[in-house]
Amino acid sequence: MPAPRIAMVAGEASGDVLAAHLIGALAARLPGATFVGIGGPRMADAGFDAWWPSEKLAVRGYVEVLAHYREITGIRSRLRRRLLEAPPDLFIGVDAPDFNLDLETNLRAAGVRTAHFVSPSIWAWRGSRMRKIARACELMLCVFPFEEALYREAGVDAAYVGHPLADAIPLAPDRAAARARLGLDPHEPVVALLPGSRQSELRYLADGYVAAARLLAAARPRVRFVVPLASTGTEAQWRAAAVAATDAPDFLILPRGSHDALAACDIALVASGTATLEAALFKRPMVIAYNMAPLSWQIMRRLKYQPYVGLPNILCGEFVVPEFLQDDATPENLAQALGNLLGAPALRARIEARFARLHADLRQGMAARAAEAVAARFFAAAGTA
Repeated sequence: MPAPRIAMVAGEASGDVLAAHLIGALAARLPGATFVGIGGPRMADAGFDAWWPSEKLAVRGYVEVLAHYREITGIRSRLRRRLLEAPPDLFIGVDAPDFNLDLETNLRAAGVRTAHFVSPSIWAWRGSRMRKIARACELMLCVFPFEEALYREAGVDAAYVGHPLADAIPLAPDRAAARARLGLDPHEPVVALLPGSRQSELRYLADGYVAAARLLAAARPRVRFVVPLASTGTEAQWRAAAVAATDAPDFLILPRGSHDALAACDIALVASGTATLEAALFKRPMVIAYNMAPLSWQIMRRLKYQPYVGLPNILCGEFVVPEFLQDDATPENLAQALGNLLGAPALRARIEARFARLHADLRQGMAARAAEAVAARFFAAAGTA
């Protein structure tokens, strides 16, 4: 049998990392396999042929997507035509469900086999998606342990493969070594501020995070702040917010340094999303705070049917860490919550212990397990499973 040709779409930086790991593991199991579609630099390093860059799809929020709707749907139409003209042996949508599920449905209806990597958050926001997923993909690769049963109950084949961040992040992060790398005092309190990876997020979060840091610094002058930022654009936004603030503290800005920041800090202020899971895997108590466009927030409030938004709380099934969303995410609330954590070492220890148990549950060797599930389902006839 000829070496398989696998098409993939990853829509943003986190999907690029996930897909790169999967490509490496699949290439080891399926010699000569080729990978094409939409992806980022990590996928390219793994041998992926990117027809469009993943950043074209990296837009978040209902209102924000509308501004790019024509461009995104145009890319999807051109990609669909290209894949139908020369069908791949398998299409794997990596995250980006609003883009990928429709594409998978079209491809599967035309006879292309399909899988999806990383379940959409049906358990948090949009349970009605399950029927759409059943039409879209033959196999769902799940990164959280409770998801597999949800899909199987709905008639969708699924495999729990573990979370890649749980494999990548050490079980016992070395805080002292991280502080030495960053030139931070080993004894002073350190707070990491993670206001998101997209400029669209910092538009709504930077001013509030800076103001919260100013209030906390006024109450606790010895606190140091580290701020990992994903791009020159987000760094410029953060610096502008800091300059505009009155008496803002000094910020140690780390280009693409979220893991160093989380390893070094005592606690963190984190935007909702994957960064909250990273903080939990680093065993760092946190406060979750998120703002978005008012219309996007109104839409999401109607879709939400769990009391939690942050992944650590969802996975633990309780409010392990506080969440402040939209109008509740005031600088005063955030500074108070951060100060409460800094002043409660016993509480921090309990949170750290709970996150250690969560890390053990998610550490499964994701790439190898995902590649095994894909090979067994789609390529067993080639003798590769």
